[in-house]
Amino acid sequence: MCASGDTIRNIMLAAHRQGMTNGDYAFFNIELFNSSSYGNGSWRRGDKHDLEAKKAYSYLQTVTLLRTVKPEFEKFSLEVKSSVQKQGLHEDDYANMFVEGFHDAILLYALALQEVLKIGFSKKDGEKIVQQTRNRTYEGIAGPVSIDANGDRYGDFSVIGMTDPEAGTQEVIGDYFGKEGRFEIRPNVKYPWSHGRLRLDDSRVSEHTNNTPCKSSGGLGESAVTGIVVGALLGAGLLMAFYFFRKKYRITIERRTQQEDCNMGKHRQLREDSIRSHFSAA
Repeated sequence: MCASGDTIRNIMLAAHRQGMTNGDYAFFNIELFNSSSYGNGSWRRGDKHDLEAKKAYSYLQTVTLLRTVKPEFEKFSLEVKSSVQKQGLHEDDYANMFVEGFHDAILLYALALQEVLKIGFSKKDGEKIVQQTRNRTYEGIAGPVSIDANGDRYGDFSVIGMTDPEAGTQEVIGDYFGKEGRFEIRPNVKYPWSHGRLRLDDSRVSEHTNNTPCKSSGGLGESAVTGIVVGALLGAGLLMAFYFFRKKYRITIERRTQQEDCNMGKHRQLREDSIRSHFSAA
């Protein structure tokens, strides 16, 4: 799921009332804004549904951006907050992923420009500057930033889960490091799916009984490929229907125009004949 906090809460409440929070299902939410309020218990609203929400959220895992606790980042956050408030704005999360990303992008440009100037090029050599931004790792405002050969940033993410269902405490339970492609469980945290809370239904696990290698679908599941094919067929059908409708509609318009032109011509001829007859009589 990827939606606002209130929408996620409503979905989890509905799932809980449908009996889907008993261990048969796991729910994942994507929250890339790294809001500081989430870890304090976003299920809590102070209303009559808090108890239900707390139980429902015990099966919700939230994927968010990895944020390290660095003194530089804390100082940066305070400076951003002060600057925003001077403009008369008040937001819940001042130093979100966009602000952090802009900071690290400017820093990357400055590092690349400095290196290009050292080897004798100028600030107008954009291609050289772009080359210096790729395949490198540098220290950003919140931690190490790694850029691949295409100029894309490797994503580092954290997973937040409820480690204490009684108190409703939510903590980071693990981190994914994009450059290394590894996921690490954080030490000294209670994994939310331990003690048999999440069950695996063996009847839903299918095994291949033959030795025929599966055809690759480019990393897409069977249902995804089917959806793409069906969508393509529907799109083609709609385009064909639109084409024939437009063609028929154009033919109808042309026929109607020709008929109107013909009627106007006859009407004009009748008027001219009538005028001639009147002049002849005069």
